[in-house]
Amino acid sequence: MVLRLNLCVLFWSAGTLLAQHNFTPAEVEVGSRLYRANCAVCHGAAGDGISGVDLGHGKFRRASTDDDLIEIIRNGIQGTGMPATTFNDFEAGTVVAYLRSLSMALANSSVSGGDAGKGKALFESKGGCKACHRVRGSGSRLGPDLSEIGTLRTVTELETSLVDPNAEVLPQNRYFRIVTKGGITVTGRLLNEDTFSVQILDSKDHLVSYPKADLREYAFVADSPMPSYKTRLSDQERTDILAYLVSLKGVQIP
Repeated sequence: MVLRLNLCVLFWSAGTLLAQHNFTPAEVEVGSRLYRANCAVCHGAAGDGISGVDLGHGKFRRASTDDDLIEIIRNGIQGTGMPATTFNDFEAGTVVAYLRSLSMALANSSVSGGDAGKGKALFESKGGCKACHRVRGSGSRLGPDLSEIGTLRTVTELETSLVDPNAEVLPQNRYFRIVTKGGITVTGRLLNEDTFSVQILDSKDHLVSYPKADLREYAFVADSPMPSYKTRLSDQERTDILAYLVSLKGVQIP
C-alpha cells in the first residue's frame, strides 16, 4: 500500500485543524511510519521539502478539519496532483495525527551549539561513519546513503539513532547474515534473493552471491549493525555530528 501525498496542493493555516481531536501515541507512531515511508522522500522529515509548503507547521489548503484532510488523503482532489489512495479512515487519520504532532516535534528538534564543520570531520575520522555510510558519492555503500538524511529524518530521530541504534531499525536497513555449510559466516546488506541464490554486499563492499544449496542458514539480523555513540563520543561531539547530518539536504547544484 503506497501513499503518494502531493500535499503541495493542501496549503492552509491549520490553527483549527490542530485542535480538534486527541490522538494516542500509538496512532501518532503509525502515522509517523507511514509518512516517513511514503511522504518524506518529497516533503522531507520537516515537511518543508517542497517550496511554499510547510507541513511541519500545519499549513494546508482546502481543509479546515481533520475529517476534511482525511477525505482528501483518501479520495484525492480531482484535476490536481493529489491522487486518491487505498487508505481507510484509520490509516489516513494516523497520517493526520502525525502531521498534527510534527510542529511540536520540530520545536524540540533544533541543534543548539553544534558545529557542522567539526561534525563532518568527526564523521570522517573518529566516528568512523564512512566505513558504512556514503555521503555525496564518498564512503561505503554498506549502510544507508546519508546524502539527504537531513530532509528525511528529524534531529530527534537522528539523535536516537546515534545513542540507541536498536530503538528503530527500518526494514531496508537490516543486515543479512548467511552461514555456509562449511561454517563461514558472512554479514552484509541483502541486494537480492531468488529461488536458488542470495546476493549480498559484504562488509568489504564486495558483491557476493551464494547458492542456497551451499548455505546452512540465512536470515535478517534483528539488531542494528551500527554501534552506540553514547559513550564513544562526548556530548559536544554528538551535537556537532548531528549538526552535520541535519545539514545534509542532498547534492547542491550551483
